[in-house]
Amino acid sequence: MASHDGSVFKRCGCRDQVTGKLLGAKCAKLRRDEGGWNPRHGEWGFQLELPRTAEGRRRQARRTGLGSQEEAQRALEHLKALIHLAEGEDEVEVQVADLIQAALRGRHRLPEVEEVKRRIGAGVRPREKVPTVAQWLGEWLVGKPDLAEKTRLSYAGHIRNYLNSHLGCTRLDKLQAWQVEAMFAEIEETNTHILECRESNDAKVRASVKGQRVVSLITKHRIRATLRSALSEAVRRPDLPVSVNIASHVRLPSCPRTKPLVWTADRVRQWQVDGVVPGEVMVWTPEQTITFLAHAKKYVWLFPLFHLIALKGLRRGEAVGLPWANTRLTDGQVDIRTQVVTLGWKVATTTPKSAAGQRTITLDTDTVRVLRSWKKFQTEARLKAGKSWSDTGLVFTQSDGSGWHPGQVTRWFNRISKAAGLPPIHLHGLRHGAASLALAAGADVKVVSGELGHATTHFTQDTYQTVFPEVARAAAEATAAMLKPARQ
Repeated sequence: MASHDGSVFKRCGCRDQVTGKLLGAKCAKLRRDEGGWNPRHGEWGFQLELPRTAEGRRRQARRTGLGSQEEAQRALEHLKALIHLAEGEDEVEVQVADLIQAALRGRHRLPEVEEVKRRIGAGVRPREKVPTVAQWLGEWLVGKPDLAEKTRLSYAGHIRNYLNSHLGCTRLDKLQAWQVEAMFAEIEETNTHILECRESNDAKVRASVKGQRVVSLITKHRIRATLRSALSEAVRRPDLPVSVNIASHVRLPSCPRTKPLVWTADRVRQWQVDGVVPGEVMVWTPEQTITFLAHAKKYVWLFPLFHLIALKGLRRGEAVGLPWANTRLTDGQVDIRTQVVTLGWKVATTTPKSAAGQRTITLDTDTVRVLRSWKKFQTEARLKAGKSWSDTGLVFTQSDGSGWHPGQVTRWFNRISKAAGLPPIHLHGLRHGAASLALAAGADVKVVSGELGHATTHFTQDTYQTVFPEVARAAAEATAAMLKPARQ
């Protein structure tokens, strides 16, 4: 086996203005001012030392021109899984490396795991060498070709950022539940460190954790779920000496459903004093939502999109990916059949992941009027733009006809909210608010649940039924009124 784990890198073709030498990975344009990668400059690649040739010469697998860090990391893990098929047998290692090298030199796609298995005659038999956790996770992920792209990236992120770094060197059959729990304990220690640094009076200390994220409890549950899925496959494999899925025995605090809190006058006043947002999920009052929409009217290319989300509770990706072909203004209905998902900063158009997500929503008269007016405006802009118009067929577009990136929509939402002087909520909070408003207005919970794309009415009712204090107060007064004659 090759001795190196390989690496993923980003570089560009810029040259030093004085020396004329290529800057490669040292180009300052590769990163944004805040430290993150600049998606508009440079290209990603990977390299991995391969097993030596039959003559004993060293060689390296290297490919550039890839569009994202995730794509490069996925290709690197694919190579490792291919080499691992050789199971330490020198002749087979050389054979696998020859296949890889031929594919790279010819600029062909890398061979699939099953294809290489057939070429080298690898059967299902007990392995002489049990893989490490990192080796198995790489092999497991490569062997799941039918995963949705966003799910694959999520799994790869969990493996790369947490599982490999904490557990990767452990032999698969020696992994214990306490080791996984120790990983989560270390993650929590890192969380504490990040939060303490953020509160420091020292600017250098605060800068040391800039861009680092606190790992939430729900993310920890997802990391455990990724490991559990991989170990379930290992237990089913006759060539691996793994009989128990230890991830099923790992203890984590339960992850209760977060219910929305409304920005009442008291909460707004307290937030203005201490700057603390009282809940993880916040929603605006109807009056605050009206204020936002009134301010959003200044942004003609975005107002109809925000109006539809605020009134009908579409998810961000559903609104961004909505085509006119699925919008029937005469009937006052919209068919939700597509959504735009983000893959890093890249986007992909897919179908909603659940059957309940594919649904039809009914529009109110005012929303139909807004969309009719918007369609007329968009048509006039398209005719004026002529050939420069990007004909995407989408309902909500930018001034050149191209679709909105979900991240752009979120940024504009935050800017408009701040400019309107409103307390902060996430864009998804508009969806929460739409659900609460519908229930507060007396809409049937089954209708609301169906239009939101929830699988059960229980989730809708449990999460949103009592968000607005006015609704609870009205119910309390109505109950008390029934006893007034008896009390008098």
